[in-house]
Amino acid sequence: MSCVVTVPAPAERALLVNNLRQLIAVMERERQALATLDADDLFLIAREKEELCEALGGFGAEVLDQDTRNLAQTARQLNEVNRRVRNLLAANVAARIEALGGVRRGPSLTLGARI
Repeated sequence: MSCVVTVPAPAERALLVNNLRQLIAVMERERQALATLDADDLFLIAREKEELCEALGGFGAEVLDQDTRNLAQTARQLNEVNRRVRNLLAANVAARIEALGGVRRGPSLTLGARI
């Protein structure tokens, strides 16, 4: 069984590196937007991330060299940190809402006659 390694053309590699660097920059902006709770920027960032992920989707893992693999790993780590921050923010909001109104329960059914 032989292993085929695909080496991207210089222009293709440059595009890959550029897209990965852009994705890292977007992830860093996302962290700042989460810190300031900037919903408008978060919406724009989500669209940018989606576009960059679509552009990166054409590249397979086999074309990654050590440098591009490191960039991809950095982007993955930043995304994970941002996911955790989003989850903490959502949990905090849920706790505050619950504290304001108590635990919301479904409608209760009362059977029998009222006295």
